[in-house]
Amino acid sequence: MPKIVFVEFNGTKHEAQSEVGESIMHAAVSNAVPGILADCGGTCSCATCHGYVRKEFLALLPAKTEEEQMMLDGVLELRDNSRLTCQIKMTQTLDGICIDLPESQL
Repeated sequence: MPKIVFVEFNGTKHEAQSEVGESIMHAAVSNAVPGILADCGGTCSCATCHGYVRKEFLALLPAKTEEEQMMLDGVLELRDNSRLTCQIKMTQTLDGICIDLPESQL
């Protein structure tokens, strides 16, 4: 199974495995990763699964949908590499993806 590395704002790392096709958010919730609140359960309606995708993985992701961008427009610490983890489906190509978590979601 592909691996995901989540890094809290304070540098604490959490590794999780994910089934191909599962959202990165679901993998975080299943593994009790702090900083991924997932209040809406993955419906792209709250932005509490916001994370920063490391640059080396950005080109491997599909473009943000208009809906995802609208949700991201409301986050406190928006960056160029901000994504909602509920909108990223795990693939074998994303094995090892690293998601940095914003301080505002601790």
